[in-house]
Amino acid sequence: MREFAYDRAVDVSGALALLDADPGARFLGGGTNLVDLMKAGVERPARLVDVRELPLDGIEVTADGGLRIGATVTNSDLAAHPEVRRRYPALAQAVLAGASGQLRNMATVGGNLLQRTRCGYFTDVTKPCNKRVPGSGCPAIEGEHHNHAILGASQHCVAIHPSDMGVALTAFDAVVSYETADGPGTLPLADFYLPVGETPHRETALPPGALITGVTLPPAAVAARSRYRKVRERASYAFAIGSIAAALDIRDGVVRDVRLAFGAVASRPWRATAAERVLTGAPAEAETFAAAADAELAAAKPLPHNAYKVTLMRNLVVAVLTELAEEAAR
Repeated sequence: MREFAYDRAVDVSGALALLDADPGARFLGGGTNLVDLMKAGVERPARLVDVRELPLDGIEVTADGGLRIGATVTNSDLAAHPEVRRRYPALAQAVLAGASGQLRNMATVGGNLLQRTRCGYFTDVTKPCNKRVPGSGCPAIEGEHHNHAILGASQHCVAIHPSDMGVALTAFDAVVSYETADGPGTLPLADFYLPVGETPHRETALPPGALITGVTLPPAAVAARSRYRKVRERASYAFAIGSIAAALDIRDGVVRDVRLAFGAVASRPWRATAAERVLTGAPAEAETFAAAADAELAAAKPLPHNAYKVTLMRNLVVAVLTELAEEAAR
């Protein structure tokens, strides 16, 4: 590991000033992703600005009935919070599915959103990678890609975003708050991650030097009946090969409201809007659930060794929505 400077920020303005003074600086939360990438030589910051002690570790109910989650809230605290478990159970389930207990105790909400892909070509500095070295190529397309993207990819990058938490936050229309030297701002999570296109190295729409300060979940009655389901290659801690955050409101056998987002299928958590359109106002039955999955996955462009994800995600949609429908009928 290369030498680097270290500072611990005590307030938001101080953290921004430290980053502004050193173009090679990076914010450090729990370090569960950044430090690993530093060890591998992928990330080489000249300075780390530790933001763990900033007063951004609260979770509170908003006036309209949503939730405000501070950026330095740990994943463990987020999953255990009674209002998260009551109002957005799929979010708590996603966090608990996302990592080992030790990692959850360190990882922060802000850092989770900014974690980078676990693609083996990205994390191996001896290999080309357009995300790491723009213009160098994407060897995953012809190489190892069994857990790569089937939606929203391009010829420049087929890596997936690894976050579980981000999938649930995407399903519930979360809004990211941030601070810059020019003042505060917000970004809907739907606009937070940039399309891959020709610039896979540009991953988010955050302004340069921005510090994430929190995430707000708007009120959503449907979210109280929600579920997160993750499929992985082993039962213990592992990244998803496919996942879904789903919420369903059924009245008189008809879907009145629905939220769906997929994980491990794209470079960002994937909001399944085509599936939601099919489901809304339709009978809450297996045939409808399958039709909704087919509508969303019609845009899939799998590679030779990850085509299984299309079937996996179709089955996952039907299974989870069926479980939610049966639960609502009890």
